[in-house]
Amino acid sequence: MDVAKYRIALFPGTFDPFTIGHESLVRRGLSLVDEIVIAIGINEAKKSFFPLDQRLRMIRGLYENEPRVRVESYDSLTIEFAQKVGAQYILRGIRSVIDFEYEKTIADMNRTISGIETFVLFTEPALTHVSSSHVRELLRYGYDVSGFIPEGMELF
Repeated sequence: MDVAKYRIALFPGTFDPFTIGHESLVRRGLSLVDEIVIAIGINEAKKSFFPLDQRLRMIRGLYENEPRVRVESYDSLTIEFAQKVGAQYILRGIRSVIDFEYEKTIADMNRTISGIETFVLFTEPALTHVSSSHVRELLRYGYDVSGFIPEGMELF
């Protein structure tokens, strides 16, 4: 493989928890790039439901047999971490027009600062209602969330 043409995309997020929507984006993104680095951003301002080490374990376990997916954490600007792992692209998902406005602004800033391109994939229609915040809310009240997380991913 020509290393100069090896395409890496960074898929950043808090993934608290990783959902079937995230899984869909990774699966579809792998058809466009050679490798995806799922990057769990550390945001001290956000109170997470799952500790960072548990999120890393859950997602790594899900992709343990997929050599084209790495799972890392970072505590810096996303573009700095993208450069550190050699990513030429940032992968993002869009569920709505509101998501589009937010992602476009960040993508423009990232491209201006670093030259790193962002590509977005629209969420599959059947998954537009799935979000980590909704899954966390269901978990808080003891609901079964197995329909919203990837099959085989252990939450606890």
